[in-house]
Amino acid sequence: MNFNFVEELRWRGMIHDIMPGTEEQLQKEMTVAYVGIDPTADSLHIGHLVGVMMLRHFQRAGHKPLALIGGATGMIGDPSMKSQERNLLDEATLRHNQEAIKKQLSKFLDFDSDAPNSAELVNNYDWMKEFSFLDFIRIVGKHITVNYMMAKDSVKRRLAGEGTSGLSFTEFSYQLVQGYDFTYLNKTKGCKLQMGGSDQWGNITTGTELIRRMNGDEAFALTCPLITKADGGKFGKTESGNVWLDPRYTSPYKFYQFWLNVGDADAEKYIKIFTSLTKEEIEALVAEQNAAPHLRPLQKKLAEEVTVMVHSREAYEAAVEASQILFGGATSEALRKIDEETLLSVFEGVPQFEINKEDLKEGVKAVDLLAEKTAVFPSKGEMRKTVQGGGVMINKEKLTAFDAVIGEESLLNGKYILAQRGKKNYFLIIAK
Repeated sequence: MNFNFVEELRWRGMIHDIMPGTEEQLQKEMTVAYVGIDPTADSLHIGHLVGVMMLRHFQRAGHKPLALIGGATGMIGDPSMKSQERNLLDEATLRHNQEAIKKQLSKFLDFDSDAPNSAELVNNYDWMKEFSFLDFIRIVGKHITVNYMMAKDSVKRRLAGEGTSGLSFTEFSYQLVQGYDFTYLNKTKGCKLQMGGSDQWGNITTGTELIRRMNGDEAFALTCPLITKADGGKFGKTESGNVWLDPRYTSPYKFYQFWLNVGDADAEKYIKIFTSLTKEEIEALVAEQNAAPHLRPLQKKLAEEVTVMVHSREAYEAAVEASQILFGGATSEALRKIDEETLLSVFEGVPQFEINKEDLKEGVKAVDLLAEKTAVFPSKGEMRKTVQGGGVMINKEKLTAFDAVIGEESLLNGKYILAQRGKKNYFLIIAK
């Protein structure tokens, strides 16, 4: 599918800076572009998704995307990213992280086809590891003046001492290393464009300058805005840290909930950035949202698209079903179907009580379980009254007799019982 890539990013709100001539280059021929990815973990998080979506749209527009794993740069640190230097990786960790990241990227990019614009994964460690320091300063360093490097905003900010103890030579040299990556990919892969977040503009333009001086070629730069929340908060962070793409670190249920719970203004912005829905589809959803904001069609569609893309249709459907357990009228069958991790994610934060699993072998009267062995009810009398009013549920099934016997067969995943008092009050009983 071929369309104008720059136009596509423009209406999606994904362009911050673009070097003159970039659009003309992309209209002239199939172009190779890259985005750099930090390999300090064996999973991407949603902060990486903007760059990945740029590559996805780029490939959809008929161009060739390269994903560069910053193996060498991941070993030194980038002044535009953090006020602190980062941890250094060993090669075994690096290779493990690279494989895991490629697997995630292949959900967004086509690496396997024999099309001329199939995606490729490269790692700058492969061309930097044999490069001696003397060779580097002789071959690369002589082309860029210190005056030029000092003029970059990212360097200026650090020299002004923003929350730091200055700028190390290691970090100062980062823009030369990143610039050389671009130069190397220009020479070996014909790469003419580097894309990234707006904080990368200085490093990227150093690359275009180096390409001009070392390869005598013209190269281009395009950056997207750094994603923020409407309230000014940091995008992609929750109380418990990053929202990861790997289900081992962020369950599909929590991942789905993250997108479902974004505010209206953010949902309208994010659906353009993080999905491949067309302009017409998004405009129709925005109109629906304006007509009935309480139904949250934007958030629902955003959560569906991103969860299916990152995880799978099955994971998305399981997350929806799990959400209904807490907020809707889901059945006990649905409750029995969900796995332990999702169950604990859904009921994170509800009061929990522990009981002895042995007690359930003979069976326990519901009234003893809920008013004596746990404090779901303050007294047996209140428990009795609430049962008569139909207000007590065990595992989503209405309790009809206060002295009904509850045994091991009631355990979910072999160790949990979900008690509900009234419509909103949930309690998780854990049998140990």
